[in-house]
This record gives sequence, structure tokens and C-alpha cells, in this order.
Amino acid sequence: QVQLVESGGGLVQPGGSLRLSCVFSGSRLEYYAIGWFRQAPGKEREGVSCRSQSDGATYYADSVKGRFTISRDDAKKTVYLQMNNLKPEDTAVYYCAALYLVGVVEDFTTVQRLCVPKTYGYWGQGTQVTVSS
Repeated sequence: QVQLVESGGGLVQPGGSLRLSCVFSGSRLEYYAIGWFRQAPGKEREGVSCRSQSDGATYYADSVKGRFTISRDDAKKTVYLQMNNLKPEDTAVYYCAALYLVGVVEDFTTVQRLCVPKTYGYWGQGTQVTVSS
């Protein structure tokens, strides 16, 4: 079955960087859109960034545009989230997730619309990111 395991979280000072990794197993990653979500204490889980197949479209939440970069290496079955210029507001548990897709989604609007927790059926266990002095 499909499984995802995140790693790379930790404590970082404001302005610092982290790279999260997510190892995918159980199927071919090429069949899935991938996303990164986060949940801060007392808040709803929200979409940070979602990407369809490797030649498809990518969405970033306004709060992370220009700072975060999502990428995927289908051969290695690994998903990444590069986080730069981190802010205290980025503190949260970060989850990677996967969504099975039929065909390549190239439309940005569609990827944006789908980048919500209820859309994604497979989830990692989460990794804590804390941004603090």
C-alpha cells in the first residue's frame, strides 16, 4: 500500500532554511500528485504547496511564495520542500501527501483547487518545524 514518511524537520532561527523530504513507497510516484500541508496548534490543516505530475502544474500558498520550493524525484520516489527565509509563522507540523491522478494536470487553477486536505488520500506522519529565536 502507499506510504509516505517525512523527515528533515527541526528547530531553526528566523531567516534560516530547512529542506523536508518525503519518501514514497507502495506504488509508482508518477501516478500521483503530491502536496505539502501544515498544521499549527489550534489551527486547521492548510495546503502549503501542491504539484501534479512532474510535467504538470505547481501551486504555492501566498504565505510561502518566493520562499518555499516543492520538487519531486519520481525515480527516487522522494518529494522535497525547500524552505528558505523561515518565519515564526511557519511553525507547524508539516505533512506530505499524495493524490492519485488520471492523466496529467497542467492547469494551475485545478491544482490550486485540489490543494486541500480532504482531496488527498495518502498521508505521512508529519514532521515538526519550529522557527524561533
